[in-house]
Amino acid sequence: MTQPITALLFDKDGTLFHFGETWNGWAAMMIDRFSGGNAIKRAALAEVTGYDLDSGQFDPHSPVIAGTNKETAECLLPVLTEYNLSEIEALLNASAVDVPLSPTIPLAPFFSEMKTKGYAIGLMTNDTEEAARAHLNVAGIHDMFDFIAGFDSGFGAKPSPAPLLAFADAMGHAPETILMVGDSTHDLQAGRAAGMRTAGVLTGPARRDVLSPFADVVLPDIGHLPLWLSGGSPKND
Repeated sequence: MTQPITALLFDKDGTLFHFGETWNGWAAMMIDRFSGGNAIKRAALAEVTGYDLDSGQFDPHSPVIAGTNKETAECLLPVLTEYNLSEIEALLNASAVDVPLSPTIPLAPFFSEMKTKGYAIGLMTNDTEEAARAHLNVAGIHDMFDFIAGFDSGFGAKPSPAPLLAFADAMGHAPETILMVGDSTHDLQAGRAAGMRTAGVLTGPARRDVLSPFADVVLPDIGHLPLWLSGGSPKND
């Protein structure tokens, strides 16, 4: 018998905030900044990060989409020989804090409803914890979260299940009663490995057919979760 879901753990980028609308412009800005007007370097930076300069967006298979800033810095390092890895990562971290955000739905009423229904709520992102807290504050929802972790919070990064299990431990909820919600296979694979239920959303670069093998449900966005959680929506909306 399936146990009821009592806690919700969310990814951030592509789940709470549209990935492309939030990060495509930021990527173009950082590529221009790092290239210093050098067209050859600009093209090389775009290639290693999987960013299409013509369309102004990331390729769906870009390592940047679900990776940490450290992993992004590792991609950039062979091109940015004038920097060391820590310097590149620090520049990425600092710039990410102030990125303009594009929420996938009106977030404050959604999370208010989830809190009213008694769910424990957490966020686990492969961004930094500092950026995560800053973004949640800008969106006006920081204080609705019982747990906030980034890849640098000491629990690891997705697709490892370790940071998800840290949420379960912190909240005192069994993994099988937790729903991991995200837009990437990293999110869903981590959820499955942690023994959690999983919900994919289509507000990031990944398509339904990519997410479906790892998800109990794939929804257009997190706004469809209340109906699904109440048993009122089909397996895949």
